[in-house]
Amino acid sequence: MQKILVVDDDDMNLKMAEFILKKDMKDIEVLLADSGMKAIDLLQREKVDLVLLDFQMPMMNGLKTLEIIRKREDMKDIPVIFLTASSDRDTVVKAGMMGVSGYIKKPFMPKDLIDRVSQTLAEKK
Repeated sequence: MQKILVVDDDDMNLKMAEFILKKDMKDIEVLLADSGMKAIDLLQREKVDLVLLDFQMPMMNGLKTLEIIRKREDMKDIPVIFLTASSDRDTVVKAGMMGVSGYIKKPFMPKDLIDRVSQTLAEKK
């Protein structure tokens, strides 16, 4: 069973992503974190196959969270997809240099989410 960690400070986005993923994908477990710090803590305890990471979060944004993930030997190879309402060019360039696996524009459509997640998990295998 593959595990997907969804990280977003908006509870509605977490619930929506979890609902869509569980409804449309078989053999996956969805883990939720409402902050970058909680995501890092969870990643230290759980083997995760993919992280869906909100870009704009208070205290520790998605870019800072990604930076920590990429620096840690035990996490650095986990694919990360940004969930973002922003398409700021500097952000996209920085995230690309840090090995982000893609972007899903918020508010996301269920088909976009499933397609991107399925494609990224297939590439990982």
